[in-house]
Amino acid sequence: MEERFRRIKAFVFDVDGVLTDGGIFADLDGNLFRTFDAKDAFAMRMAAMNGFCLGAITGGRSVSITKRLLTCGFKEDDIYLGSRVKIDDFTDFCRRNNLTAEEVMYFGDDLPDIPVMKACGCGVCPADAVEEAKEAADFISGFPGGKRCVRNTLETVMKIQDKWNIDLELYKQKF
Repeated sequence: MEERFRRIKAFVFDVDGVLTDGGIFADLDGNLFRTFDAKDAFAMRMAAMNGFCLGAITGGRSVSITKRLLTCGFKEDDIYLGSRVKIDDFTDFCRRNNLTAEEVMYFGDDLPDIPVMKACGCGVCPADAVEEAKEAADFISGFPGGKRCVRNTLETVMKIQDKWNIDLELYKQKF
């Protein structure tokens, strides 16, 4: 697994069930709300500051998803909302960022994520993913979605690549 982790240049995430615990709150006006883990967000910022490309491919359509991910170092063009065939968006992400599929780690937790998990360099799922996603994954986190699955995995990859370090001045400027 360590060799796969050394090849990674980009991280792509499903949102609901990976960056969140899958719970969605809805108000009477139909607005949807999600809870994101601050430690996961910090790890994504560390990845962005250390040269990794970040992407999100989600079936969710809320503008709040984009707004949250922009605060974590994502580029707006690398956030795919309303995705129904995720492998198509994954292919586009790789093409636009000059990446091979093998250079990308993809995090997914459910059936629509499986084609991408099988196509990428390293498919990751949280501990509470559906069984089919676990079977397709190359790495199963010991943490559930929205509860440090992302932090733990990104930290591990960046430590293996000797990139788990923070430039506080850059952090202050960027975030």
